[in-house]
Order: sequence, then C-alpha cells, then structure tokens
Amino acid sequence: MIDRPYWLKRIQDAWKKRPIVWLGGVRRVGKTTLARLLPDTIYINCDLPSDVRRLEDPELFFRAQPKTAIIVLDEVHRLADPSRILKIAADAFPGLRILATGSSTLAATRKFRDTLTGRKHVLQLTPVLWSECEDDFGIADLDRRLHHGGLPEFLLSPKKDETLFSEWMDSFYARDIQELFAVRERTGFLDLFRLMLRTSGGLADYTVLSRECDISRQTVKAYLEAMSIACALSILPPYHGGGRREILKRPKVYGFDTGFVAYVRGWKDIRDDDRGLLWEHLVLDTLRTATGGEGLFHWRDKSGREVDFIVRRGKEVDAVECKVNPDRFDPASLAVFRASYPGGRNYLVCPGIRKAYDRRFGGLVVHVAGARDLLT
Repeated sequence: MIDRPYWLKRIQDAWKKRPIVWLGGVRRVGKTTLARLLPDTIYINCDLPSDVRRLEDPELFFRAQPKTAIIVLDEVHRLADPSRILKIAADAFPGLRILATGSSTLAATRKFRDTLTGRKHVLQLTPVLWSECEDDFGIADLDRRLHHGGLPEFLLSPKKDETLFSEWMDSFYARDIQELFAVRERTGFLDLFRLMLRTSGGLADYTVLSRECDISRQTVKAYLEAMSIACALSILPPYHGGGRREILKRPKVYGFDTGFVAYVRGWKDIRDDDRGLLWEHLVLDTLRTATGGEGLFHWRDKSGREVDFIVRRGKEVDAVECKVNPDRFDPASLAVFRASYPGGRNYLVCPGIRKAYDRRFGGLVVHVAGARDLLT
C-alpha cells in the first residue's frame, strides 16, 4: 500500500478546524485506501448491511467508542439519514473525529437535509497529483501519468487496460448518477459525458452540445451540473471585469482525468501535440487542491487570446499558464490580460522544474515553477 503523506496531513490539519472531514472524489480515486492509511481508526463500511446495523442507534454507537476515537464512515451517503448521524457525532460527542467519504460532494443527494455548516471541512481527493507521482508512486514518466490517468489502480497497471475504463463508466452511471440524481436516460447522459471528455479543455456551448447529443439545452445544463457535483468535470467560468471584448458566458470544461480523456479520444500513446493539453489537466488538479476549487476561472477575449487559469485572491488575481517546454512560452496573451488586471502574480507551470525561478518577458515578471510549487 502506497503512503500518501500529503493527503494524510491535509486530513489531520482539517480536523484541527472541524470535527468532520468530508472526503469527496470520483469512484476509485483512492478514498477508501487513503482512509485505511490513517492509524487506529474505527472503520465502518456503509455499503455493508452489518455495518449499517451498527449505526441504527447512532447515539448508542458513538457512546460505546473511546471519547477521542477516529471514526471512518466510508460511502456515508449509502445511509438512510447520513446528515443526522454526522450531526449527532459533531454535537453530542465533540471529542470524536469523523472522516466521511463519498463519491460526490455533500450536496449530491437529498438525503443530506442538513449541510453541517460549521461542523465539516471538505476535501476533494483528485486523481494522483504529478508531485505525488514523483514523490510517492515512484513514477517519473510524465507520458505514463497522462496516458494511464491518475486513478491509483489505473496508474499502477503495467499496461493501460481499457476494460477498466469502460467498467468505470458503467459503474459511474449506475452507482453515482442514477442513484443520486435519478437520471434515467443512460444513453443521453453517457453520450454527453463522452463528448465532454473528448472536448476536454474547450469552451462549452450548451446549444451545440444539445444538438450533438439530441437532448434539450436544459437537460444538458442539468447533466453537466450532475457531472460537476459528482467530481467528474471541472467547470471554470470566464473571468471578466467589464472588458467589452472578453468572453463573458461560456465556461471552460475539463474532464476529471487525463486517462479518460485519452481513452475516449482513442489515443494509444501520447504525441507531442497532445501533451500540452493533458498537462493543463494536471495543473488544474493541483490548483483545485491548493484552493479547494474556489476562485478558479479561465480568461479569453474575442480575438482568441487566453490565459489558462486565473486564481482570484481578494482584490488581486494570479495568472497561471501551462507549458511542457518553458522555452515555447509566448507571453503575448498574458501581457494583454495584465494591461487590464495589473495586480497579482504570473506563473508559468512546467513539469521537470525542480527549483522555481523568475524570468522577465519585457515588462512582465513570470514565476517559472513546477506543479508542486502551487501547493505551498
């Protein structure tokens, strides 16, 4: 079992703020394995009827545990009334620390009648970060991470096994989407999901998507929201501050994992032209981890100039550009963006950068860094 010290520390730090840590993330991203890495826990698998029966009287169950116990409620959304059980634990047994896992966010199901405000801290476990590949998984081959993807089982497989990907798609619909969102139109949903993976990293036009998948525009929006809540898509709104030539409405949509993007596109290996787009996905995972997913945008104007990612920090905004080869970076779009929004730092994020450094492009100072530098 591979240790994951970065995420274990994130969980421990979160418990210093709140008694409940909600660990979300897509199916098979490694939530259960991560939970089992925590020492001295009381583990409850909410998929097992025998474990569910132990929680029929939650007050009695929690009273029987040591006052400072760590309790893992794995797949907690399977319980009939999960928010009630978590609220009892937080309010009546303040010494307990709870790790609750689920394949989506806390708001994914109507079972959560209480959002547990003030009692929980939310962590979204992403596919394996590039920094983890190098530090913990012993994988220094960027193309392998891009092609296999970041679900641990898929990443560690000696060869890319496409049956794993097709089985995951079926399970994702049946176990997450159909159960949690009551989506009954399997074909339309999966057609849209595959289309979003094929066009990952591009701008979403709901009207075009509606026409290509033969479903209504409103259904497209509902399905995309379900995919986002279930952590299968990242939807980045455009950043704009009143410029007349800025893109105002069309979001940029990324699939959750590079392996699935390559799988749906039919890529048998990673070509030079593919590498840059997939690297953007890894940088986005790192930004989502560092920010909790808050304050992330893309920027583009009507002339096609764009900045990959914008991170809002109070009154300032950081600009993040992604390049596999730093020598191929063209600062022209960044210069246009900074002419309108001068406050904030500029980042050029590249694989293989061991020691970050600053580089000047005309009047711009750009911090050239590896993905791990975004986590600090």
